[in-house]
Amino acid sequence: MAKQFRLAEDMADAVASDVHLQEQIKQNPVAALQNLAAPVLQTDAWIYRIVVSTLGLGMLATVIAVCLLAAYDKKTPDGVIAIGSAAVGALAGLLAPSPAQR
Repeated sequence: MAKQFRLAEDMADAVASDVHLQEQIKQNPVAALQNLAAPVLQTDAWIYRIVVSTLGLGMLATVIAVCLLAAYDKKTPDGVIAIGSAAVGALAGLLAPSPAQR
């Protein structure tokens, strides 16, 4: 994957010094520039996987905690329910398709 740039000056310096990048821009300038300027959060699949895994584990831990507390006839704290609800909502927001992708 190509390096990402925030400033046009940095991108211009990289194009001037990288022959492979110059060829990519000659062949398909729009795609090459979009790849260079794309935000890392949209192009890095590992960030997405880590976030989804963490939220899933948080949701699973909440379900286990509620079940254990119910088994011992203890009252479930509101904070535990809030954490589980937030994890479910965040997962729904991440996994639902955005309107731009439809």
